[in-house]
Amino acid sequence: MCPSGRIRWGVAVMVGAVFLLPVPEQVLAASPKVAALQAALKVKGLYTAEVDGVPGPMTRSATVRFQRRAHLTADGVAGPRTRRALGRRGRPLLGARILASPQVGWDVASVQFFLWRRGFSPGAIDGAFGFGTIRAVVAFQRSVGIAGDGVVGPQTIRALKRSHTEIHPDTTVRFYRPVSGPMGDGFGHIDGRRHTGVDFPAPSGTPIRAAGRGVVVFAGWNTGGYGKLVVIAHRLGFATWYAHMSRISVSTGRAVTGGTILGRVGATGHATGPHVHFEVRRFEVPIDPMPYLLASTAARISTAAPVGRALECGHGSGGQDHPVAPRGPRRIARARLAGC
Repeated sequence: MCPSGRIRWGVAVMVGAVFLLPVPEQVLAASPKVAALQAALKVKGLYTAEVDGVPGPMTRSATVRFQRRAHLTADGVAGPRTRRALGRRGRPLLGARILASPQVGWDVASVQFFLWRRGFSPGAIDGAFGFGTIRAVVAFQRSVGIAGDGVVGPQTIRALKRSHTEIHPDTTVRFYRPVSGPMGDGFGHIDGRRHTGVDFPAPSGTPIRAAGRGVVVFAGWNTGGYGKLVVIAHRLGFATWYAHMSRISVSTGRAVTGGTILGRVGATGHATGPHVHFEVRRFEVPIDPMPYLLASTAARISTAAPVGRALECGHGSGGQDHPVAPRGPRRIARARLAGC
């Protein structure tokens, strides 16, 4: 499993009860200000982890390095002087202006964070109001009864803040598990490290099966710690990642369905034991897989799609209805495995 990984026995989530679970502690600890700081530091090349709004040693260390570079007091606190030194990425604070494309700033990153927390992924939390952010803003506005104009004014900001601790996954989408058996490390911060997926410990050579219908957009070696990796693009902006394989059985461009064998369990890349590191991403942003996971693996099939299995990756109200590659192959090959 991933370093410091351990099996958590008895982790089982009933599909009909996932929304009864309490909000994880690491989610409650996240804040838009920290996310905006992380996004600004990432642009400066000082913060290399996922932007998640959770304060930690990596955020503090990056802040200290920036402050030293800017000849400021290196206390790791992003006060007014530090934000001014960050330039347009450090200002203005959320609520100081009406936001629209193509603005850039601290407030844009804060809005992106709120959207991500609500389940409307902007594609990235980077402080730049681009197409992904426009699409997420419009979808959120329509979900709360606001005119979907893609412009973030006081009404939209109030709606985002009012419910920012709620998580609303797309309930039309479900994925099968890649292997049977207990789950190891989950999604989020574990022992001070960021984990962008969930781990499924399994014996070496165990078949790894596709979580749903889609197209293979990457199948090869990743230099950032994933080892032998397969990535499947699904509909509605979703993608699933399967890491640390000992053997890959599919190639790029292959159409798959739930149950297609993608490869075999291994411990390649940054892994200390045989397991599958499984990620769900939407518009390139890693999200918690648990609300989307069914309790079982797919039927043992590898060719024809099962009739009437909308749960493999269901349709939503809007969005794309066909697989779209989340990244170019070269970017996937270089993507870093956070926390493993």
